Order: sequence, then C-alpha cells, then structure tokens
Amino acid sequence: MHLNSNLFSPLRLPNGISLPNRLVKAAMEENLSNENLEPNRSLWNLYEVWAKGGVGTLITGNVMVDHRAMTGPGGVVLEEGTSLDGFKTWAETVKSNGAKIIMQINHPGRQILAKLGGNVWAPSAISVDLGNLSKLLGKPKAMDESEILETIQRFVTTAKLAENSGFDGVEIHAAHGYLISQFLSPLVNQRTDKWGGSLENRSRFLLEVIQSIRKSVSPNFIVSVKMNSSDFQKGGFPFEDAIEVIKKIQPLGVDFIEISGGNYEAPAMQGVSRDGSTLAREAYFLDFARQITKIATVPIMVTGGISRIQIAETVLESGVSLVGMATALALNPNLPNDWKEDRNPIVKLPLPNWKSKALAGLATMAMVRYQLQRLAKKKSPKVKIYPWFRLLSDQLRLFRLTKRYRRWMENSKF
Repeated sequence: MHLNSNLFSPLRLPNGISLPNRLVKAAMEENLSNENLEPNRSLWNLYEVWAKGGVGTLITGNVMVDHRAMTGPGGVVLEEGTSLDGFKTWAETVKSNGAKIIMQINHPGRQILAKLGGNVWAPSAISVDLGNLSKLLGKPKAMDESEILETIQRFVTTAKLAENSGFDGVEIHAAHGYLISQFLSPLVNQRTDKWGGSLENRSRFLLEVIQSIRKSVSPNFIVSVKMNSSDFQKGGFPFEDAIEVIKKIQPLGVDFIEISGGNYEAPAMQGVSRDGSTLAREAYFLDFARQITKIATVPIMVTGGISRIQIAETVLESGVSLVGMATALALNPNLPNDWKEDRNPIVKLPLPNWKSKALAGLATMAMVRYQLQRLAKKKSPKVKIYPWFRLLSDQLRLFRLTKRYRRWMENSKF
C-alpha cells in the first residue's frame, strides 16, 4: 500500500483548516445544472463518485456570480435570490464522504458565446481573437465604474451564499482569460483610470475581490485564488507579473493559490501556447510553480496534465503543497484509491491531432464532458470514443442547453 506517500498526508492551511490529503479534484466545466441554473442530482452523483474515490478536496466547476454572464449553457449560478437547497445537498454529499468542497466562483467577462447573449463586459472593448472562430464570442463592452463595483460585490455575495450552503471555501477564478484575468492582462485591459495601466492598477480588481470576500466570511472559511503563471501570449500577462501579483495577494488572507495558465486564445491549460514557449507533456505548469514556491508564504497548488503517481509525487517533492487533477479524475474517479492500493492504471483519451487547435480543444473538452455525464448517471467512463462524434454530439447538447437558457432568461424573475 502506498499510504506512506506524502500525497496522503493532511495539509494545514493558513486559516487552521486541514485538508484530508494533497490530492485535489480541480475544476472542470460540467454543464450539468437544472433548468433554473441550480445543482441537482446529476452534480450530486458526480461529486459523490469523486468524494468516494479518495480525493481529499473537490473544487467545483465554474459557479457564476451573475446569471447574465455565463461561461457556457448548463452552468450553475449562485446570486442573491437563488434557492440554496440544491447547493446544501451538493456540499453535504461531498462532506459526508470525508472530503472538503470548495466552490470556484467566476465571471467570464468577454469570453461569452454570442448565441448565449447576456452582458459581455470587459475592462476594455477588445474582442477575443480566435481567427475564423472569433464570431462565436460576443462583442465586449468596456465596464464603467458602477459595473466594476457591482461585479466585485457579486463575487462577495456568491462567497457568502456558498458559506451559508455549507461549502468549505471558495476559489476565485483569476485565470484562463476570464474577467479577473482580463483586468490583469495589458493586452485586454487598456484602461487609463485606476483599474488599468500599471500592474498595481490592473491587479486592483482581484485585490478588491479577495479583501471584500475575506471581510465577509468567517475566518475558517477557505479563500483561495486560481491564477495564470502566464497567459502565453506576446505582450500579455507574463510570469514576472504573476510573481508580483502573488506577492500582493498572499498577505490578504488567502489560504492557497492554484497555478494554471492560458486562455481561449492560447489554451495552455490543454498544453498549447501561442508565444513559442514549450510546455511539458505532464504537469504543464510545474516549472512555474516551482519558481513560485521560492516566494510563496501560502500553499501552492499546481494543475494541468497530471495523471501518474510518479508525477504527482514529483510535484510535492518540488515544494508544491497540492496536486490538482482534472481530466485524470474524469477518466478514473477512483484514481486516488487506486494509488493507495499500488495500482497505477493509465487511462488516456484519443487526443485529436487536428490542424485547428481551437477545434481540437473543443473536441478534447467534449470528450471530457462526456465522461462527466456518464459519471453523473453512475456509469463508468468510456474512452474508446471518436473525437469528431463527441464534438458534434456535444455541440448539439450545448445548442439545446443554450435554447433552454435563453428561455429561462426571458422568463427570469430577476
């Protein structure tokens, strides 16, 4: 048995709360909400499977702070006026199986599909560049001061409601080109007021969100941040800026920082960069995280491409405290228990080697989402699948969910 591996030792966070082990189910977008954008049996089943699989902490997929701004259809929203019943069951399902549950909270900013509609807000009115696919995303509007302050307050409201629902904490999503990441990037944030320009101004939105949440929740409620090590774009948010931002946020009551990278234009979180940098085939962001540990005063978590126990142990040996896994747990939700029993099954998806990186990325996400849908129905994962077929099926499903969302928006009580 591999019980003496450090992977299965608890981790005490700065606020005094202990995580059961070093393995974390990192966020994946599930698109499994009910028609009211709330969690129900599909999500409860999915998270129960993972909690029973031996992972110590589970971070949810995106929970949106504003129903008018969704990363995708079938997403979950938690805001003023949302019924908390489904959220309470979600939290209880995980906690009753001995794991911790952290809600990832997010606003997509300019990364909103045009067909979804809603508020496409961004620091500046600069559209996402996806080449031929750019029209798939909405045209952004530069936020005014009142919209910025309202959105900061929405992050706070969602965090408080997460605590009221029994969640152990929140993870503020400041990576992957979503709204907070857009404020940090000089490519997207071309403001000349106090929210743009210098790194101090570009990081103001994130700092305000962290400080306001920390003041509004109890001391033993976990507040964490997911940040890009870089956005892997020329002229964008570089590693040097990431280091400076981490130095700024550490003293604000943050309990751990997850390191990732990339955005829709350069999906480094799938192992693809756009600035010529080479990403490792496993543990994509470990080199960055290793450098960050030199200045870190809070635990660091790294996610991206980890699927083997040897790699997970290398991550810990390098000084990183938490090992985040996503796709590996979609393919085998029992992986931590397998590792404990000295089983190390390697399960891989048939990755599409297509010319269009954007289409290949969509197909990869579609294949992962298919596994989540199977787990939510208490079925086993299935990896003998055709990427094209899964991509088309996923697009059809998302089309139906988009129509459902637009209907909900028309009849919304908000």
